[in-house]
Amino acid sequence: MAKSFLYALCLLLASNLTSQVIYEEFNSTKLGETRQLKIQLPRNYDANTEKVYPIVLVLDGDYLFEPVAGNVDYYSYWEEMPEAIVIGIMQSSTRDHDGFYDDTNFFPTETGANFFEFIGLELMPYIDEKYRTAKFILAVGHEFTANFINYYLFKDPPLFNGYLSLSPDLAPLLETRIPEKLSMTPNKIFYYLATGSNDIKPIREITLELHKGMSALNKENIHYYFDDFEGASHYSLVGKAIPAALEEIFSIYRPISKKDYDEIILKLQTPVFDYLITKYNTIEDLFGFKTTIRENDIIAIASAAERKKEWASLEQVAQLARKEHPDKVIGSYYLGRFFEETGEPKKAMRTYQAAYELEEVGFITIDLLLDKADKIKLDFGF
Repeated sequence: MAKSFLYALCLLLASNLTSQVIYEEFNSTKLGETRQLKIQLPRNYDANTEKVYPIVLVLDGDYLFEPVAGNVDYYSYWEEMPEAIVIGIMQSSTRDHDGFYDDTNFFPTETGANFFEFIGLELMPYIDEKYRTAKFILAVGHEFTANFINYYLFKDPPLFNGYLSLSPDLAPLLETRIPEKLSMTPNKIFYYLATGSNDIKPIREITLELHKGMSALNKENIHYYFDDFEGASHYSLVGKAIPAALEEIFSIYRPISKKDYDEIILKLQTPVFDYLITKYNTIEDLFGFKTTIRENDIIAIASAAERKKEWASLEQVAQLARKEHPDKVIGSYYLGRFFEETGEPKKAMRTYQAAYELEEVGFITIDLLLDKADKIKLDFGF
């Protein structure tokens, strides 16, 4: 009995520590058949009941789902990208039919048009209704399906916010149509394109043509990235491109790095607190969800404020820390530092003392706060 209980407990804990993969069958009216899906939910999805998540939609889910889902789980674990719901569509026996396009205008028709509507009118509304989703969808395709995801750029507004086009086998004219369409759209679009030096020759040539047109775009709302992997084949480039794309697209989401601190923040001519607010406002604006400001980012900005003697920024970041992390000592510590530096030692002492029941953060321990309070009391005779 005890062993069974411990085993069940271990399984429960493991389920909370790893992402969840669900296998579903979706009965599509548009397709007139059932489609198999793989769905990876983020770690602790069930526990974080108020949190919403971007969607990563993976075509060719039979072989692309695992490398995409694995990278999403890994990068989000280290906060290099937001946690996301990964949806994979199985297409091993339907791929050609799903991507079918007209041989005159080269847009989806017949079975291709049905698949186009299945994703836009059935699958995505179903995912939005069943799961807690943010208003950001990143689509991933390879070769034939990398061509297909581009058709959603021609919706108004585009269905997807981001496109990972891996060695696309483009339909005729798309190499010019895509840049033309993006040159006119007001929407924020992330577009990642990849090929390799050993890619299939016709695909590589058309990919480079598309890259030429995309490179000529000069619009703030279009975030374009390109990789040409030396020595990579049509298949091996996928393993290189997926992490590279996630790093590029979600670069603003990453925590403040030492390089950011040394080369950007310390050299700012504007208040360092503004940098922090702009960073998180940009995250919300680009990806459609609000995220808690990280403790390490607060520490970085507060440290920069101390170093640059920007006491107004220090007070602002302390008050923000109190709001974002009310149960932790980080806000009280930096508010106390603000009072110390602006000539109010009694307020500083009381602020440090009042934080003794809060949770410690990194180097900011309760002993540190109480030591600082005792020193002020000794120095000023309070």
